[in-house]
Amino acid sequence: MKVVEVLKLSRSIIDMLQKSCIKMDDIRYLPMYDEYQRMVKAGCKKSYAIATLVDVFHISERQVYYVVKKFSQDCKVDAE
Repeated sequence: MKVVEVLKLSRSIIDMLQKSCIKMDDIRYLPMYDEYQRMVKAGCKKSYAIATLVDVFHISERQVYYVVKKFSQDCKVDAE
């Protein structure tokens, strides 16, 4: 399959992501966010969960806070 074919098949989803200010690169943070949610649900304090994720995923504390905030927000999608 060629790149153009994948883009054509995924066009509506990609358009929706762009309109919602979601970057394609955000997908790499899904495992980290899932782990954050698991830890908080298990009773860990948020600050402890974030400190742990910094060590496990090798990203800055600021980046973890940014991702958690971004992924926790409601997504506004305009149907056209």
